[in-house]
Amino acid sequence: MKWAYNCFFLFFVFAAVACSSSRKVSSNVEPNATGLSTQIVSENIFHLPQIPENITSPEERGKFLVMHYWDRFDFNNERLISRPEITEQAFVDYIHILQNYVLFEDAKKSLQYTLTKMEENKAMHAYFASLFEKYLYEPDSPFRNEEFYLVVLERLIKSPLLSDAEKSKYKFQLRMAKKNRVGKKATNFDCTLATGETFSLYSIKSNYLLVIFLDPECSSCDAVIRYIMDSDPINRAMKMNSPTRTMLTVLTMYPGENIDKWLDYLPQLPSEWMNAYDQGMIIAKKNLYDVKAYPSLYLLDKNKKVILKDSPIEVVEGFFFVSP
Repeated sequence: MKWAYNCFFLFFVFAAVACSSSRKVSSNVEPNATGLSTQIVSENIFHLPQIPENITSPEERGKFLVMHYWDRFDFNNERLISRPEITEQAFVDYIHILQNYVLFEDAKKSLQYTLTKMEENKAMHAYFASLFEKYLYEPDSPFRNEEFYLVVLERLIKSPLLSDAEKSKYKFQLRMAKKNRVGKKATNFDCTLATGETFSLYSIKSNYLLVIFLDPECSSCDAVIRYIMDSDPINRAMKMNSPTRTMLTVLTMYPGENIDKWLDYLPQLPSEWMNAYDQGMIIAKKNLYDVKAYPSLYLLDKNKKVILKDSPIEVVEGFFFVSP
């Protein structure tokens, strides 16, 4: 998968300057009388909205930008679908702004504005829907954000431009994305150890519980396991475990059917972790968790509420940099 994220906005809320890969800033930007930068109209660049001079605070400038980001983009020009250096890069810059420079409520309003604009053309609607899925939902995306994607899905399943068959895909994604959301209690499931001992997720007593859904044949799983084993913050948290208090427990969970391969894989996992499999394959059969790729990491609190959902290991590690 090729991701278009070559550059980002650094000072957009101050100068309304665009990213060079899709807009060629050096040759297409001129300062106006206020010292702010504006775009010269050209067929080969994405044109940012001009932020009014009387909007001076970074927060309000960011809000204005995301609410008018696509005003000068021609959604009826289907040729722009085949110009990823313009359209896809502009989309990536937009998502980056939403995630880093505006409040969540303003981001949701902006997403609704974008979803309305893209309905001007059926082909462009399909293209933008694919970009939203690629960048907000696919597991390897550096911009993955299910809370944003939920806003998109709620609109797509009601779109007059989609058939019932097309909507069914998004309805399924919506059901899965709503499962085990951050702040909600994780779904319980049974775990079976190699010894045959069975216990439930909810029975584990620990201030924090790191659940790793994995597969024995997953090379990325091996890399994440090694990363955790070498992580100072995570290991410091585990060293705080005592007979009277468990700070952090790591539970690896294999939801697949090839138990022999899982048993062969077990020696690669630390013995102090809880390493289990799903004996009845209930997780997969009932779609209890939205495991789109392995490994999939969830961090739960002592009440089994989700702190981090399907997060990169670096994000999990970062949590323990600041946690007691």
